[in-house]
Amino acid sequence: MYNYAHIDHFIRIKGEPIKMDKKSVKKVVLAYSGGLDTSIIIPWLKENYNNPEIIAVSGNVGQSDELEGLEEKALKTGASKLYIEDLTEEFVEELVIPTVQAGAMYEQYMMGTALARPIIGKRLAEIAIAEGADAICHGCTGKGNDQVRFELAIKAFAPGMKIIAPWREWDIKSRDEEIDYAEAHNVPLKISRETNYSKDKNMWHLSHEGLDLEDAGNEPLYEKPGFLEMGVSPLQAPDTPTYITLDFEAGRPVAYNGEKMSAKDIILELNKVGGANGIGLLDIVENRLVGMKCRGVYETPGGAILYAAHDYLETLCLDKMTMHKKQELSVTFGELLYNGQWYTPLREALSAFVEKTQEHVTGKVKLKLYKGNIIKAGAWSDWSLYSEEIATFGEDHTYNQADSAGFINLWGLPISVQAQVLAKNNAKK
Repeated sequence: MYNYAHIDHFIRIKGEPIKMDKKSVKKVVLAYSGGLDTSIIIPWLKENYNNPEIIAVSGNVGQSDELEGLEEKALKTGASKLYIEDLTEEFVEELVIPTVQAGAMYEQYMMGTALARPIIGKRLAEIAIAEGADAICHGCTGKGNDQVRFELAIKAFAPGMKIIAPWREWDIKSRDEEIDYAEAHNVPLKISRETNYSKDKNMWHLSHEGLDLEDAGNEPLYEKPGFLEMGVSPLQAPDTPTYITLDFEAGRPVAYNGEKMSAKDIILELNKVGGANGIGLLDIVENRLVGMKCRGVYETPGGAILYAAHDYLETLCLDKMTMHKKQELSVTFGELLYNGQWYTPLREALSAFVEKTQEHVTGKVKLKLYKGNIIKAGAWSDWSLYSEEIATFGEDHTYNQADSAGFINLWGLPISVQAQVLAKNNAKK
């Protein structure tokens, strides 16, 4: 459950936030990645919001290589300070692992971007409150899902806080115009117009959108040097398979190839071995929350392996009805996360259900990785409900096959009665 005591200051009469004009905004907390959008937002806020103090906040969820030089860049472009918050442990323990345990996806997408937004939004709210900020600003476009995810997380912890979303205000219409603005304001960029994919990276995934990918008829440039960053194309993967083992306790990964380590470190190791074997590429046209379809390419090498291993182990350890209900509810779990509704009672309730289902999901899984494929190579568990003695095609002394006749008669009784009634009434005609 969440402690709301610290947000009383932001709760207004009848639940309505106080409306502030631009001149009243003296201090802004900015969700800052150092990418194209947030890089130009600092000078834009200075020009359009009466020169407020800008406090930049970057949530580290595993994109460590993108954090180099970030403070210098933020200060140079007008921020008064930069928080770099290490959220990696919280990201893995509170979001990634519970989502894997739930088996939740969104249209095959393992939700790398959606997973990171709740904790970043929460930290933005906490820092804004601590700094006495008048508003929180983000660089999400009005076409995307992230605007919803950030703002719902902020509303959960600072419900009356003013939110500034420049893409819903400014006259800039495209990423090319953003680059024009950056060049006019001497904002340094690491991208060019030719390599200007829209990307989001963390320890779980890397997404690619825009440019040639906007045409659903174009094949992704998997073999082009520099396109993939977390791995290689299956065509470029080794010609020999790689075997790995993963150990789980209560549905949580606890060891990789027999070595005990944290879930975070296991994911990092799986990213390496998965990437090297061309694992975890997804090309999808997904249905965004805001109503449009969007084409994206995702790299999730470690995540794909972790999902496959966990699902494999569950086939041994979960009974039929629990597994089927869990699969059904995983769709709702995935929609809640994708739609930015992580901090909600329903998601909490689903997580409680999932946690109960994981009590006996303990054991070891062996997988073979080969040119983009994850091949099952064995699973073992002291809690396995699979009995070779019962299931065998050979001779057994446990399962009486004659019992099945009575079972089928009772199971098929409604069908037999329906057929008899139908036949009787057809005969009258």
